[in-house]
Amino acid sequence: MQSSSDQMLAIVRESQKAAAELAQISGVKRRNGVLALAKAVENSFDEILEANTLDLEISREMAIAEPIVDWLKLTPERLEMTVAILNQLSKSADPTRRLINAPHQIEPSQTYCQLIPLGTIALIYEAFPELAAIAAGMCLKTGNSLITRGCNAASNSNQTIAAILKKALATTDLPLSSIEAISPDLGISVQELVTQDRYLNLVIPYGRPSLVKQVAEKATTAVLKTAIGNCYLYWSLSGSPELTRHMIVDSHDSEPDAVNAIEKVLIHKDTKPSVLQSLFNNLQQHGFELRGDEALTERFPEFLKSIKSQEWRRPYLAKILAFRYVDSLSQAVFWINRYSSGHADCIVTESYQESRQFVQGVDSALVYINTSPKFSRNPEGSEAVFLGMSNQKGYRPGLISVETFTTIKQVVQG
Repeated sequence: MQSSSDQMLAIVRESQKAAAELAQISGVKRRNGVLALAKAVENSFDEILEANTLDLEISREMAIAEPIVDWLKLTPERLEMTVAILNQLSKSADPTRRLINAPHQIEPSQTYCQLIPLGTIALIYEAFPELAAIAAGMCLKTGNSLITRGCNAASNSNQTIAAILKKALATTDLPLSSIEAISPDLGISVQELVTQDRYLNLVIPYGRPSLVKQVAEKATTAVLKTAIGNCYLYWSLSGSPELTRHMIVDSHDSEPDAVNAIEKVLIHKDTKPSVLQSLFNNLQQHGFELRGDEALTERFPEFLKSIKSQEWRRPYLAKILAFRYVDSLSQAVFWINRYSSGHADCIVTESYQESRQFVQGVDSALVYINTSPKFSRNPEGSEAVFLGMSNQKGYRPGLISVETFTTIKQVVQG
């Protein structure tokens, strides 16, 4: 019987071989592979939901944390969205055929850049069973192989989806090891997987900050850190109260994972109390639990509970909002840079100067001005598909799209 280490090595080696083959396979064949995944998932709703029901029953017995249970629970709507994303990927242009102007030219030759696959990608994810299918589609589209490692709480769902994807792959011209799933039953730890830098080119952790931190600290290969929640909004004195309310409520509507949910709101100290009272009342009617700093809590005790200092840095991952007074835009920018997750922060203002100052000052991957930061993996009216959001510096911050699964090759042609 093979040890867990031997099994893992066999998986990563085969996955690396598949990545090398995929890089040479035509975009048409890879597109057909993504379409096969879409059809397989679409024809397997009952099977997937049955496995998911079993996971939900087990998670309740194990007293799994509430956010994980919410992320774990699949619905026909979530599966329909997954199929829609895969179909959208199958229709979109092949990113690996895209040429980009080079930032410099080497005379007398012509220099240009081409997007190419990264190689082998590992997805370490907490619940969200459908993520395996979405990531598989994005990897096949870009000529990469994928290794998934889900959590114990979603074991039945993950294994069922993995088997469905494998069966679909067998009907295509793509290598069967293009998609590999490591079951927790194999005894392969996350650390064992993310230290295979000889075979892996990128690791993507998706889940709570504790998981992302664990993977980032242990991995010996490149990591694309994702982020969920703890987004900040600065409500300027000139900003619309109704727009502020809409942005907050709307940002929490991207179930099951409100990636860009506004959880902390910084309010200019001169905002009228009657306006704040109206906002708090409306938010409570929408089911939000409200917290505030000392000054706000003393003024509005009927709406706000006191917040602990460590909460400013921590995502709630629930319908909880915390409010704080600030003296100025500069103080708001300082506070956001110190405490936000740094992947999506917002401002409501009627001042162009304030909006530019906010954009220049806030150290976030994505900034929203007078518009809801609500996240969607397949935005309506757009051909884009996104896996999630990244808040890290350097490699591909912001929205995680198919281009994120590629790198650049520079070509100098004489």
